[in-house]
Order: sequence, then C-alpha cells, then structure tokens
Amino acid sequence: MLAFYTNTLATYGPTPPGVSWNSADAQQIRFAKLCEVMDAARERSIIDYGCGYGALLSYLRGAGRDVDYWGYDICAPMIDAAKAGFDGQPRAHFTMERAELPKADYCVASGIFNVKLDADNEAWHQYMVAAIEDMASLATRGIAFNALTTYSDREKQRPDLHYADPLQLFDYCKRNLSEDVALLHDYKLYDFTIIVRLATSSGR
Repeated sequence: MLAFYTNTLATYGPTPPGVSWNSADAQQIRFAKLCEVMDAARERSIIDYGCGYGALLSYLRGAGRDVDYWGYDICAPMIDAAKAGFDGQPRAHFTMERAELPKADYCVASGIFNVKLDADNEAWHQYMVAAIEDMASLATRGIAFNALTTYSDREKQRPDLHYADPLQLFDYCKRNLSEDVALLHDYKLYDFTIIVRLATSSGR
C-alpha cells in the first residue's frame, strides 16, 4: 500500500491523481460532504486521518475555516509533500506518528478505504472498522469518512478497490459510536459519506 501511494505521488505530484482521485472537482465535492460534520460556531481543531499532501487544509482555508489542523499519514513522501506545501503556515501540523496526534474536535478521512489491492474483502472491512474506531477515539465532537459504494455499477468495479456496504457501516456506527449518524449517498459519485456526531450521543 505504501508503495502504491509513493508511486502515484511520484508520477503525478501533489495533485488529486497523486492520491488516486480522478479529478479535482470530485475531490472538492468529497471534502464538502466530510465537512458537514463540523459546527462552524464551535469548530476549533480537526485531524485529517490519511491526509496525503494536505489538500483538505487548502479546502478549509479557502472556505474561511481557520481551524487547528493536524494531518496524519503513514506514507513518508506524502508527509514530506504536505510539509513542503504548507511550510510556515500557522496552525498546520503534519505527522507520521499516531502518538503525536492530540484530541481534536473532529477527525475526518477521505479515500483511505478505497485501494485494497489484493487484500481480502473481509479483512479490509475489519481494517475499516478498526480505523473508524481509532478516529472516534481521537475526536470529541464528530468524525466523517467516505468509501466507495457497493451500489456502484457492477461492470465498472475494479478488483483492486474496495466497495463498502453503506448500510452495514451506517448500522455499525449507529450501534457502536453514536445515536447521531448520517449517511450521505446523493452526490452523484460512486461513493458515500458517513457522518457521526459524537457529542450528542448518550453513550459518550
């Protein structure tokens, strides 16, 4: 997996194709959906879980959201590209070390569940659940993530990509993380976004 993203970044640079997105427009739509988890009146900090080269930070700044941003990625060239792109910007932090991440208001993830290569689907699902739980442990107000959908046209699905069942993940989040969960599946891309608002949950 690290080799895959190292190669895409080397081939395309810090661009949407460099993190395996097919267009800048689609990337922006996905960011907008993820950011629906945020309460503009109370936002202070956000963790970008699998940040790539830091494109979400550009989106947030462009939208006037001057949050304390933490970008986390396990791919060293991605972190290097992010640091180079945002060098010296205030309230912008990038790390490869999970232990360095603070608690934040929100934790979001875009695209980290898509490329499974030759991994088994069930094993990949368990990886997703573990990552979602980890995101929830880092956030105080909410998390949001996206994934490719099983409702994609069957003939267009690729064996190296993972197509998740949105209803299964919605049910998991609803039963295990919060009573306040939203499934967004109406934005004309082959994926979905799940928003989990943690602060309103009676279980947290």
